[in-house]
Amino acid sequence: MPELTIALSKGRLVDETLPLLARAGLSPLEDPGTSRKLIIPTQRPGASVVVVRAADVPTYVQYGAADLGVAGRDVLLEHGLDGLYQPVDLGIGRCRLVVATRRGYDWNASVKRGARIRVATKYVVTAREHFAAKGVHVDLIRLYGSMELAPLAGLADAIVDLVSTGRTLQANDLVAVEEIMPISAHLIVNRAALKQKRDLVKPVVDAIAAASARAEALA
Repeated sequence: MPELTIALSKGRLVDETLPLLARAGLSPLEDPGTSRKLIIPTQRPGASVVVVRAADVPTYVQYGAADLGVAGRDVLLEHGLDGLYQPVDLGIGRCRLVVATRRGYDWNASVKRGARIRVATKYVVTAREHFAAKGVHVDLIRLYGSMELAPLAGLADAIVDLVSTGRTLQANDLVAVEEIMPISAHLIVNRAALKQKRDLVKPVVDAIAAASARAEALA
């Protein structure tokens, strides 16, 4: 096994993460999008990356299979932060977690009259906490994909989902009626690794943090 392992999220987020790793001297020696290797060495001796499903990144880091990882705030809130340290908001993967309904659905009226609203989402933990804090009565339906279909098919009155440009909502005649929170990707670190491998982990954390700060300054 490599001395230091960084878990990255598959999909769009890995494309935004790789430039930061390059600035930090941690470029993978093979393209994670095309390589058949599950553990890919980087240009930094002893440091490697693994690319896994976004929802699995915190699990790999929590249990020490990876020392560091990059995951969205949405994923972290659903997973919980046991055993994880979040030293840096990387400022990438920016989007919003919102409540959306069919155009014409009177969300505010439903909330005011205390109606029991059906909400479809894969962010069940975050949605439950959000609506409970507001005293809104909801029945949560867990879905994993094609979230926009739920209101159109009559499965739910509303959805809680990530929105970037809003074009997908618009294309399906849905509108965002409430913003829950802004989302971006965070660097996460296994707390035990930070103590036991401090001489290895801390310089990498500092290098990625510096690369993120430089990218923010240039943006």
